[in-house]
Amino acid sequence: MEIQRESIFVSALRGFCRAFFILLGGMLALTVALLVYSALSSPYKQEEKTSPEILPNLDWNREITTLTAPAILQINIHGVIGEPAKLDATTIRTILADSRTGLLGNNRVKAILLHFDTPGGTVTDSDSIYRMLRDYKEHFKVPVYGYVEGLCASGGMYIASATDKLFCGPSGVVGSVGVIIGPFFNFVDAMGKLGIQAKTLTDGLNKDMMSPFRTWKPNEDASLQALTSFFYQQFVDVVAAARTGMDKDRLVNEYGANVFDGPAALERGYVDAANSSYKEAVLALMQAAGIDPQKQYQIIELQPQFPLLNALLNGTSPLAQGKIEHQLLIGSDKPFLVRDKVAYLYQP
Repeated sequence: MEIQRESIFVSALRGFCRAFFILLGGMLALTVALLVYSALSSPYKQEEKTSPEILPNLDWNREITTLTAPAILQINIHGVIGEPAKLDATTIRTILADSRTGLLGNNRVKAILLHFDTPGGTVTDSDSIYRMLRDYKEHFKVPVYGYVEGLCASGGMYIASATDKLFCGPSGVVGSVGVIIGPFFNFVDAMGKLGIQAKTLTDGLNKDMMSPFRTWKPNEDASLQALTSFFYQQFVDVVAAARTGMDKDRLVNEYGANVFDGPAALERGYVDAANSSYKEAVLALMQAAGIDPQKQYQIIELQPQFPLLNALLNGTSPLAQGKIEHQLLIGSDKPFLVRDKVAYLYQP
């Protein structure tokens, strides 16, 4: 029995060592591959940072056409605007830049379709994406249409102001022209009952404005309110200028930050067509771009490439930095990336 116990121990030790060295070898191989990739990547070489995905055309055909056939670039405005590596200004800028090279080079992109399903997001990203799209269509002389298949609210409506026409599907919801920051909480009374005190060292008038750990001073939120009002007026001006069928006074005094179904949005001037299909929106866009639906064309998305690999190579990943952050979020279900930021966000 003693010999059998020793044999089992040795066998288990041998298995552990084998697994350990296989894992170690795999990690070394991955490290070498990353180093080679980094060494071969010149900082001066312009590489595409997106990969193309061929979408079905209106005949449900996904075959690759000739490299001279016209293309429609579809950009999905899905989720919270400002989400890194998915729907922030940097990602959209990369998509637009890559739409002029590679598979889409030689001026193949003749039109852009924005596909909306978003509650909005940060003021900065919404405004930046809107301006990039507007500049792109003016520079390259391409029509930009939008199709709402879900929600196009707040920051989504801001970005939609860059479109020449906006179509709303049967289940589309549009609107929410408004600005929000907060909520802010104050715990000073509860802390007093529990015998808890807090002290924050600051220098500069109102540096700790809206601190939850002391009694708020009269009008200490005045600068934040002024900032919110500034961005709201900017939002109203952008939408009113883009949606020529909308009454600006009614937008401010009647429609406000409410959302509307397709027919109601059409009546108020938010959209150009209600209860539309994706096919109707694409056909209208093709007509505006001079694309013949009976000839070869393609609808293409550009997807960001390997954000995890890029983060590892750039040293920005928590794994590369050797740290993982844990966060305790209290008092708000607002998406973290827009919490404590001025936002064009619909949050019923």
